[in-house]
Amino acid sequence: MTKVAWNTKELSVGQLAERSGVAVSALHFYEAKGLIKSRRTAGNQRRYHRDTLRRVAFIRLAQRIGIPLKTIKDALSKLPDERTPNREDWARLSAAWRGELDDRIEQLQRLRDDLTDCIGCGCLSLDRCPVANPHDRLGDEGPGARRIDVQLCRPQASGGPCAPAAAGGAPQAACSTIPAAS
Repeated sequence: MTKVAWNTKELSVGQLAERSGVAVSALHFYEAKGLIKSRRTAGNQRRYHRDTLRRVAFIRLAQRIGIPLKTIKDALSKLPDERTPNREDWARLSAAWRGELDDRIEQLQRLRDDLTDCIGCGCLSLDRCPVANPHDRLGDEGPGARRIDVQLCRPQASGGPCAPAAAGGAPQAACSTIPAAS
């Protein structure tokens, strides 16, 4: 690995890729999506300000925890002068994403627990299936694995429609009742 001097103000795309551990093609993609920016030299070479390293690290971490690029871009665009996120920015943004992550974790745990008995498709082809799908009613909702393609929520104690799993959760129309355990 080529050592970049600590006081270097700008990095070439190769230096940024090597230092950040992100492929050059990914950096070009991030730039095309407006997540990072560069200036062009007289020879039309990209030059990135050194703080782009932190911005790329922010993007990669947010992606790793499952935040979509559009959400990351929206978050970055709300920073003053679209500056690089600092510690306080990360604390605020990660707190805002916590509910979404909790919902995803719950859905993944449910998928893990039901994986042996059901793939969530409503296909009626398994001998043992915890999903009640008489007359292939899930087929009316569209193609694919219907039970895993929607945000799930727990039924209300009153037996009424779904209640979002957490405050600020998805509206009831987006919920799909979790089948009773068999």
